[in-house]
Amino acid sequence: MKGIMSYDLMETIRNTNEWMGASARAMASYPIWGLTPHPMFKVMSAWGRVTERSFARMVIKPDWGIRSIPGEDGRDHLISVETVIDKPFGALIHFNVQGRAPMKRRILLVAPMSGHYATLLRSTVASLLPDAEVYVTDWHNARDIPVSAGKFDVEDYTLYLVEFMKHLGPDINVIAVCQPAPLTLAATAYLAEEEPAAQPRTLTLIGGPIDPDAAATEVTDFGRRVTMGQLEHMVIQRVGFKYKGAGRMVYPGLMQLASFISMNADKHSKAFQDKILAEAKGEGSERDHHNIFYDEYLAVMDMTAEFYLSTVERIFKGLEIAQNRFTVNGKRVDIGKITDVAVKTVEGANDDISAPGQCVAALRLCTGLPESKKAQHLEPGAGHYGIFAGSSWRNNIRPLVLEFIDQNADPAPSAKIAPIRAV
Repeated sequence: MKGIMSYDLMETIRNTNEWMGASARAMASYPIWGLTPHPMFKVMSAWGRVTERSFARMVIKPDWGIRSIPGEDGRDHLISVETVIDKPFGALIHFNVQGRAPMKRRILLVAPMSGHYATLLRSTVASLLPDAEVYVTDWHNARDIPVSAGKFDVEDYTLYLVEFMKHLGPDINVIAVCQPAPLTLAATAYLAEEEPAAQPRTLTLIGGPIDPDAAATEVTDFGRRVTMGQLEHMVIQRVGFKYKGAGRMVYPGLMQLASFISMNADKHSKAFQDKILAEAKGEGSERDHHNIFYDEYLAVMDMTAEFYLSTVERIFKGLEIAQNRFTVNGKRVDIGKITDVAVKTVEGANDDISAPGQCVAALRLCTGLPESKKAQHLEPGAGHYGIFAGSSWRNNIRPLVLEFIDQNADPAPSAKIAPIRAV
């Protein structure tokens, strides 16, 4: 029973806030209050709508919402999301562009498993689809995975990536965003030694903590301050009775969300105040910037306890990737064995999650790779989100990544990079 009461208490608080928002919205919207047109009722209704929506989104997996893309033939091509490989803790999915011939560029986008769903990369996927076949790792919410499915830690995660890469073949170009960058590098090194013919063609690492000690952030400082025992005691809970994964030990998404928000509390507080005032004035809309961003940002998923704890212990505290000491099933994975895969790193100058210096450390570890196959880019003025989903990604980084892929294409050059439009 340890942890179940805490987990269910968090869900009860979330559910109560959702109910309070719905109640306030309904109560303040009674037609009778039109006889006493006091602004309090408009503010109350607005607060209720924003609160209900916000807390409801925390337990809903967002839809990809990518319906179609424009084609070079002048037509809009419909998109269907197809599952290529489905495993207990994650799936490999493909965005099939209907009516379009297969593209020469094939990209595997490795999504983070750090509290949000893979749909956090929706705009990244949408921006790549006009120019490539796109595959994504779609990680499952740990609260929905029965205990009978077993454990899932950083080694299991790495082996999932190995299986996905092997299935897609050696002409795949891998892009890892944030959290999975170290493990994607390790998976590539694993293939380099165990099955060289299955290695990807290129590997692009975006804003990932390859060497957390290279540049301090609030995230790395927290990792140094707490012991593993303290961390396990503070944040690990057991899934409650409401979900299929009842009894599984997890790091709850709601707790991760609280951590995210606390890092920029003033900014988030102002955003919600502004949204409530806009709704009260009748200036809000269903698909405004606030709703688009927070519908995704507030939708969180649980991580298995063993994955979260092994990430902190082995990647951040033990620096196993940074010092090239990472092991899988007791065997060391030597990053120096990578000799044929072109590797590029991308960092944001204003990234406060994975600061500049942490990701580019990957190039230092690739001792077996010639300099001609190494590349790096530091995006001026870009924060963490901007380097994979914001204007910096769309206008500057995306073209550079596609150019890097084309430069290392074999043997024929890929098609011209088409301009993208906002979705």
